[in-house]
Amino acid sequence: MEESGRAGTHKIVMNARKTAVISGVLDVLSFDTKEVLLQTDLGILLLRGDDLHVNRLTLEKGEVDLDGRIDSLSYSENSHLKGEDSFLKKLFR
Repeated sequence: MEESGRAGTHKIVMNARKTAVISGVLDVLSFDTKEVLLQTDLGILLLRGDDLHVNRLTLEKGEVDLDGRIDSLSYSENSHLKGEDSFLKKLFR
């Protein structure tokens, strides 16, 4: 798969904070009913909420569909994956 063909294609379409279609996804780093952590073209994306479900995951196309109650979305740059005080280390402490 050629990732350069997907660069700049990151998009989020959310409907009433209950469903979201996300493109430009490179990898799903973790997920449960409270949090979904995605690596996207534009950095790490953390979605928080309740009763979250990943309904469709197509990494070949870089797409994820999810539903549940979406409370927040936040980004961290990919560079935060490195180093002693990384975003992921802080997240999972």
